[in-house]
Amino acid sequence: MSDDRCYEVVIEVPRGSFIKRTPSGGIDFIAPFPSPFNYGSVPNTLSPDGDPLDAVLLGPRLDYGQRTSATQIAEVDFIDAGEPDPKIILGQRPMSRRDRLRVLGFFRFYAVAKSLLNRARGKSGSTQFRGFRDV
Repeated sequence: MSDDRCYEVVIEVPRGSFIKRTPSGGIDFIAPFPSPFNYGSVPNTLSPDGDPLDAVLLGPRLDYGQRTSATQIAEVDFIDAGEPDPKIILGQRPMSRRDRLRVLGFFRFYAVAKSLLNRARGKSGSTQFRGFRDV
């Protein structure tokens, strides 16, 4: 795999955690179920929503704030309150069938939950998961 797909990621939601934190460390929300993945962001990047690029890291649980590097293996097409909000999927190996099903299920549910949260926060615009693709 080429080096241009290797990213450093900072873990904001450890696998198994219920708490989603903002990049600055504050609590964004408490999820109704534990995260099936390590979830974080890529430092020194900028996503269309103005935040660092979101990243899902497959593999064992890592600690909040831990930094690690991994290769991008897929990309999630996500719209948040009408704005593009892509997420990259990182791992040490290609996605298994189980990984694919977990990503699909998680982001379908996440889109519904995030849509409700956006409404409660007074944000308008569509929130939807539009699929993912291997890279």
